[in-house]
Amino acid sequence: MNAPLTGAPAARPSTLRRALLWTALALGTVLTALAATVVLLNLRGEAPIRDDLAPPAASAAQLERGRYLALAGNCAGCHTARGGAAYAGGRGIETPFGTLYAGNLTPDPLTGLGQWNADHFWRALHHGRSRDGRLLYPAFPYTSFTQVTRDDSDALFAWLQSLPPVTQANRPHTLRFPYDTQAALAVWRALFFRPAEFVPEPSRSAEHNRGAYLVQGLGHCIACHGSRNTLGATDVSRGLAGGMLPGENWYAPALDAPHEAGVANWPLQDIVALLKTGRTEHGSVLGPMAEVVYRSTQHLSDADLQAMALYLKDLPQQPAPPAPAQPPRRNESLLARGEKVYAQQCAWCHGEQGQGEPGAFPPLAGNRAVNMANPVNLVQVVRRGGYPPATEGNPRPYGMPPFGHVLSDEEIAAVLSYVRSSWGNTETEVTLRQVMQR
Repeated sequence: MNAPLTGAPAARPSTLRRALLWTALALGTVLTALAATVVLLNLRGEAPIRDDLAPPAASAAQLERGRYLALAGNCAGCHTARGGAAYAGGRGIETPFGTLYAGNLTPDPLTGLGQWNADHFWRALHHGRSRDGRLLYPAFPYTSFTQVTRDDSDALFAWLQSLPPVTQANRPHTLRFPYDTQAALAVWRALFFRPAEFVPEPSRSAEHNRGAYLVQGLGHCIACHGSRNTLGATDVSRGLAGGMLPGENWYAPALDAPHEAGVANWPLQDIVALLKTGRTEHGSVLGPMAEVVYRSTQHLSDADLQAMALYLKDLPQQPAPPAPAQPPRRNESLLARGEKVYAQQCAWCHGEQGQGEPGAFPPLAGNRAVNMANPVNLVQVVRRGGYPPATEGNPRPYGMPPFGHVLSDEEIAAVLSYVRSSWGNTETEVTLRQVMQR
């Protein structure tokens, strides 16, 4: 009998083990490369920041320019909480991913921008990065502010530094995992954000380019009037084609569509009037846009409003949607109920034939807001009321009281269905499900 072998060499790693090892190495290499790419994409275009940069003395002209730019950017709209100190932050911004809270812009050294310098502020606007290097969430619309010039950034910062300091700690964001991590934000930025500079179109007039700069940059109009993907990024390729407001049940209509809120066929003075006063013979601004006019556009110069109007008027227009092959089917019992509600609650102001009252109550017949495919804004106005902004040019606007405490969801659906199918209006009926969406 042969004796058993002793001291035999260990068996070689199996083919499977070698395959797993090489797979792990390859995966690690790919992940490392991806991580490095994300880091590099988040650093592109950034220059070193000097923390010891002393602020230059601001002139009166620069401070006035900064004050004006803060109005153009509607900074107070987000950075002032209801009942709170101006620019001290604290206002919550609802998103599908949680709530973000605007920061304190006053020069308080502990809770505001007191330890910032102009380079830090420029980096926040242009690159979306805070003083301490943290990435900022794009609810602060640096995706638009990246186009703001350095001179405008410095003027805005100088004015903010002139404000009375307010000690008010910034509220922490309440976001779901993984949206509350810097890693997830870095990936988002690598996919959807690229620092940019505004480049005037040589073939356009200086006035048109000024309007483009205001609309695309400080005005950040695309933040509301642009569509967003499932990760909250605006679709720049579609421009101002309309979209639902993140975290709010309002639809910002397309500014490049005649059947929604396009103004290509409007006289320039009417566009200026709408931005200046909140109303024209075509109608009034309501909902979130009323706040924009109240806080921002009514305070802009006529020259800048004219430039914005020219740019908006020159936008390439979407084609009108094709007419339906057949008229929408009507629920006669629903419309009869809606007609009754209209006669009881609406006809007093809007007229028996939806004709309205010039200068006071808008007509409903042929109204673009009535005939939009998405009826969400109509539902909001009926339920919560419609209030144009009080402006210098229209200090006592006519408003519409809320009916959410008077009408049931079924009655709201019925009366809006009646309005959308009467006096030449041909839109689809409003469903109970659409009304119940909050």
